[in-house]
Amino acid sequence: MTNADRGFEVRIGINPISWMNDDLPSLGGETPLDTALREGAEIGYAGFELGNKFPKESGALRAVLGKHRLDCVSGWYSGRLAQRSLADEIVAVGPHLRLLAESGATVMVYGEVADAIQGEAQPLYKRPRFTGVAQWQAYAAKLNAFARYTLTQGVQLAYHHHMGAYVETAEDIDMLMALTGPEVGLLFDSGHIAFAGADPLAVLDRHIGRVAHVHCKDVRPAVVRLARNGNWSFLQAVINGAFTVPGDGGLDFRAILERLARHGYSGWLVVEAEQDPAVAPSYQYAQMGYRHLAALVAQIGRDGRGTP
Repeated sequence: MTNADRGFEVRIGINPISWMNDDLPSLGGETPLDTALREGAEIGYAGFELGNKFPKESGALRAVLGKHRLDCVSGWYSGRLAQRSLADEIVAVGPHLRLLAESGATVMVYGEVADAIQGEAQPLYKRPRFTGVAQWQAYAAKLNAFARYTLTQGVQLAYHHHMGAYVETAEDIDMLMALTGPEVGLLFDSGHIAFAGADPLAVLDRHIGRVAHVHCKDVRPAVVRLARNGNWSFLQAVINGAFTVPGDGGLDFRAILERLARHGYSGWLVVEAEQDPAVAPSYQYAQMGYRHLAALVAQIGRDGRGTP
């Protein structure tokens, strides 16, 4: 889906979490990878982000995706720069970074999992935090150097702010962006920043020049309020339906896409909405998310709302 004449050239991809959840295998864990790929391609998606069921060798990965004429969008990397050295992180990322580069992906989703509680049965207020500017600066220095390294391999780091991790809130993102250089791209996740209590558009306006990748996740505001008031864990919130696909929740994706279009963002829009497929059937919701985004992209192209 492109609108090059208006300076808005995007492709719509999806994360396999709509079919199978790597953190909660009970949610769709029995679903074969080929089912997700076949259904995603049938709906109209141009590519997939990677998950645990994908091949870890580039030739095999290209064959699996090529069967359905799909591209490799990107893939999550569990980083631990908050704990380990730059040298150790470069060694650790090697196989995944090569897989992405050899498979045609140009961005890598970096999620900081050191001390994170996103997969644990703990309330979100117990997430880790940097305690002072010195810790932030030390972390940012390593992240800058790591991002410069991934660029030498043809892949830009896209930092994923995430519930339950060091960088969760709008203030965390502001600090990270202030202390890092342009080599550190931002993965803007509409659902996570809304869950964190911020206005997605305000965050996007402040940091749109750093956005390297976009996850289009909607939220159900009533469930998010229950999660916050009840001190739920992240996984409790997921199971109870805090997230959903674009067009099924409370976020204004037209406004989000117009902001991206006006800035000339060109890259992927990735539907990523962790839900229980027994409650939110995978095909139905993946199709809902695709149709909502595709219609908005087309409308923005027709009315020129992406024009500065």
